[in-house]
Amino acid sequence: MNRNIIPLGDRALVIQLPLQHENQPVGQQSAGMAEVLRSAGRSWILDVVPAYTTVTVVYDPLQLLYEEAAAEVWTLLQGHIQPDPTLLPEPRVIEIPVYYGKMDGPDLPQCAERAGMSEKEFIKRHAEAVYRVAMIGFMPGFPYLTGLPPELSQPRRSSPRSVVPAGAVGIAGGQTGVYPLATPGGWQLIGRTPLSLFDPKRAEPILLRTGDVVRFVPIDEGSYALGESR
Repeated sequence: MNRNIIPLGDRALVIQLPLQHENQPVGQQSAGMAEVLRSAGRSWILDVVPAYTTVTVVYDPLQLLYEEAAAEVWTLLQGHIQPDPTLLPEPRVIEIPVYYGKMDGPDLPQCAERAGMSEKEFIKRHAEAVYRVAMIGFMPGFPYLTGLPPELSQPRRSSPRSVVPAGAVGIAGGQTGVYPLATPGGWQLIGRTPLSLFDPKRAEPILLRTGDVVRFVPIDEGSYALGESR
C-alpha cells in the first residue's frame, strides 16, 4: 500500500485505502487498522473512525503537528497493512425485530413493485438475508449494512423526507440500514424496529459495531407496540 495520508482540518488526518481484496468483507481492512491504532496507547490519538475505504484519525495538535502525526501513524501501521482478523472483536450476531409495511414501511409497496414481486416476498427475502455492519456513520449508531440481495436494491427517494422516525429500516442502492434517531432522510422505508440502536444513557450507547452480523426478524404490530413500550 502506498502512503496515502491526507490532512483533514487542523487536527485530523485520513488514511485512504485501496479497493477491497477479493472475498474480503467490506470495511474489514479499515476496521483492523483502526483497532491497531486504538490499541497503540498513544495519548495524542483522540479518536479513530473507520469507514469503507478510509480511516480517520483525530489527533491532539498540541502534541503533534500534522507531518509528525502522519509519520507516527504510518509507523504504527507497518506490518498491519493486510487485515488481520485476530485484531478485531469477535463478530456478534444481532437480531433486529422489524414490523414491515403499512405506516411504518410506507415505501414497501413501491419497492416490491420495482423488484417485480409481492410485498410478502420482498419482506421474506429481506429478512432471510444475512447482513454485516460495514461501518457506522451519518449519525450516532447508524449501521451501513452489506448483504442486501441484489434484486431488492432500490434508488434513493427523489425527494427526501423532512423527518424519518427513529427505528426506521430503509434501503438505498445496494445497502440497507436502520435510523437510530429521528432525522431527515432519503432512503426507501420498508419497516421499523422498536429496538433502540442509540441510547446515550447506556454503558455502550451504540448497539452495533463494525463487523457485527445482523438478521432482521419480522414481527407483528402487537409485538412492535409491546417492544416500543419497554
